[in-house]
Amino acid sequence: MNKLLLSLHVLAALVTVGPVTVAASMFPAALRRAPGDQDALTTLRTLHRVCRVYAGIGVAVPLFGLATAGGLGVLGDAWLIVSILLTAAAAGVLGLLILPAQERALAGTEGDVPPDRLLWEPGRFAMVTGVFNLLWAAVTVLMIIRPGSTTGV
Repeated sequence: MNKLLLSLHVLAALVTVGPVTVAASMFPAALRRAPGDQDALTTLRTLHRVCRVYAGIGVAVPLFGLATAGGLGVLGDAWLIVSILLTAAAAGVLGLLILPAQERALAGTEGDVPPDRLLWEPGRFAMVTGVFNLLWAAVTVLMIIRPGSTTGV
């Protein structure tokens, strides 16, 4: 059962976290091109939809991860606790910062919000999405080189 749960956890991470990190990273560049560019506006809408949908589906990653950790008896291990905290931080950055700012930027590019009322400029978007991506990179590294691993890696 642990092998199945671990497989589902890894598959869920690949299928959901990857697209969100890529789409969130592409958003600032598309935002820079958006004024007066209908194709860039379409790209922005698509990138935001990818982030929003895959963030919702991405809830499966920690669920399968916790089930796997419980089965392996490692719920109290420090590396896992740090991973959980970093995952929560990444989820917070995405849900509380990136997604609302993307929505606001979309509203601004569509004329619903005056440009001076936009939440962030593209440079700040890039910085925050970079932090989001670094959080996921740290979680990935912890999952691979976890202390006390019996894999010999």
